[in-house]
Amino acid sequence: MITKDEIRTMLLDVENDRVERTISTTNTDKFGQAICAFANDLPNHNLPGYLFLGVTDDGTVSGINVTDELLKNIAAIRTDGNIQPQPSMVVQKVPMPEGDIIMVEVLPHVFPPVRYKGRVWIRVGPRKGIASEADERILMEKRRTNVTSFDSMPCLNATLDDLDSRLFKYYFLPKAVDDDVIKEDTRDIRYQLSAFGFYDTRYDCPTNAGMLFFAKNLRRFIGGAYIQYVRFAGKDRASDILSEHEFKDNLCTILPEIDTFIKTTITNRRPVPVSSAREENVVDYPDWATRELVMNAICHRDYESNGPIQFYQYTDRIEIENHGGLFGRANEQNFPNVNDYRNLIVAEGMKVLGFVNRQSRGVLKVQRELRENENGEAIYDFGYQTAVLVCEKKSPRGERLKEEAIRNGWLKENAQKPSEMEENEVKDNQKPSNVTENESKTVTEIEKPSFPNLMVQNVYQAIKMNKKSKYSQLEDNLGVSESTILRAISWLKENGYINPDKSKVKGEWQLL
Repeated sequence: MITKDEIRTMLLDVENDRVERTISTTNTDKFGQAICAFANDLPNHNLPGYLFLGVTDDGTVSGINVTDELLKNIAAIRTDGNIQPQPSMVVQKVPMPEGDIIMVEVLPHVFPPVRYKGRVWIRVGPRKGIASEADERILMEKRRTNVTSFDSMPCLNATLDDLDSRLFKYYFLPKAVDDDVIKEDTRDIRYQLSAFGFYDTRYDCPTNAGMLFFAKNLRRFIGGAYIQYVRFAGKDRASDILSEHEFKDNLCTILPEIDTFIKTTITNRRPVPVSSAREENVVDYPDWATRELVMNAICHRDYESNGPIQFYQYTDRIEIENHGGLFGRANEQNFPNVNDYRNLIVAEGMKVLGFVNRQSRGVLKVQRELRENENGEAIYDFGYQTAVLVCEKKSPRGERLKEEAIRNGWLKENAQKPSEMEENEVKDNQKPSNVTENESKTVTEIEKPSFPNLMVQNVYQAIKMNKKSKYSQLEDNLGVSESTILRAISWLKENGYINPDKSKVKGEWQLL
């Protein structure tokens, strides 16, 4: 709280860029301009500015009749709509020996430029005036440095216990830093998480990015953070639904799942005869291109929205609708050559995990792959303002080659189309089955026994999260001896969880 001695010093000093004096009590335009200028803080003092009413230019207290009504009128300048965005200010009566004065304390705004009646006012020394174009550019740069993205903000109702620390230690960290660095880093996990923007040590809680990557129950904290996949039997949403699935776990879990899902379910890779002796693999949707479109939606979406990413597949196309329009420098005219990041920490984390490249060339590569596969370029629709819709058309190449194969006698004409096979599968799944639970299990599931103890299970999970784990790393992470790790891995190999031969050839654990 400022003292009367400090007030007296400011009154007697020359007028400067933090102090303005006036004897008027009615010139609201002058007051509004002064408040606006102090809020903009062009000199970047990061200190309050002061407007004194009832004081002459030479600092002499003239004294005024300070009433409750007058104080309310001065305070109302903040909320009358003329100053945007609203400043933070305090209005108070200050009794002085010569008479009463009013002091208005104005704090620098975190999101300048601040405007009074549409104009940006600033102070340079004792002078007050309208900001030039260069001045406004400086204020806009200040605004950008003060803006905090949603993913970097603390998730105040979460604690460290709400994070799956194993995912961070065994899956993310080994991909982010070298093994030697991990071994030497003995800091508390809070500080390790904080180094990547996943934890806020000031508030002692995870950031929203930390929750997105490692939360045990993500939707409890960020309700819209999931992907809704629906496959329709026709060309619009009125069609029957063939299948649906929600990817609703944290990013460390769902990113590999989506990668596999696209390759095995969406791509529809199949051989088609192109001669009497040769077949050619065809796909409806190239997996890398589709994967990139989905990953971009995850990386750039507005996570403050409660709606999911909609990943909808029709008989002739895929549509991906992502909450959050183009961001920052990107606009319809310069997209995709100019990129910007709504979620900086999410983008960096996905790059560490290998799911985005952050080189502003992903969309260009998508378009090239789609052209080469005869899908045509992906169509972006930015007309939704708060969302982006991208459409990826189904390639006609597979059907064309199939028809040619039938005409040439390389393929039987009654071969089922993929869409017919899907419909039959749906019908079969709806029929009652007499197959027992044991009969429905695959051979692999029957042959694999359950884990003999928790340690073996933990070793398997650690290897699953990081297939390049070394024995020494497993020992450190799990806090057990080398012999314990060796016994666990030996059991996993003997019981069909790890392929020992391919693991040696490929240099990483090959799980069965």
